[in-house]
Amino acid sequence: MEKLIEQFSLGLFVWMLVIFIGLIFLMRKFAWKPILDAVNEREEGIRNALLSAENAKKEMLNLQSSNEKLVAEARAERDAMMKEAREIKEKMINDAKSEAQAQGEKMIAQAKAAIESEKNAAMAELKNQVSTLSIEIAEKVLKSELSNKESQTKLVEKMLGDAKLN
Repeated sequence: MEKLIEQFSLGLFVWMLVIFIGLIFLMRKFAWKPILDAVNEREEGIRNALLSAENAKKEMLNLQSSNEKLVAEARAERDAMMKEAREIKEKMINDAKSEAQAQGEKMIAQAKAAIESEKNAAMAELKNQVSTLSIEIAEKVLKSELSNKESQTKLVEKMLGDAKLN
């Protein structure tokens, strides 16, 4: 330190002071203002980025809640559609059952009518056969009874006697 004091030159000190002040003035005029502007600009950009991030976060929360509402609405709509589909299915099944039952009853009624018709036709045919058979038997009996003259006369007299009584 003593060496510095011994070698001290006032002219050199003044020149260094002038250069230092000039350098500070030049720095202030040309460098500090742009540096401070850049720092302020960067600070403002960071502030804006933080604000936009905060806004994005709020918007994301809003979107998330609206998405949850949409999902809830979609689930409710799906449940309603499923319920309606089940009701339609049950209605279709019940309609098919009632239609099948009606068809079955109709077929049973038709079968009963066909059976009754067949029964009546069979009874009519049986009556025809019985009457034909009866006529054939009566014919044979009459032929055998009326084969001689004496039995014919008795039959005519008997019929005349019956006719007078009525």
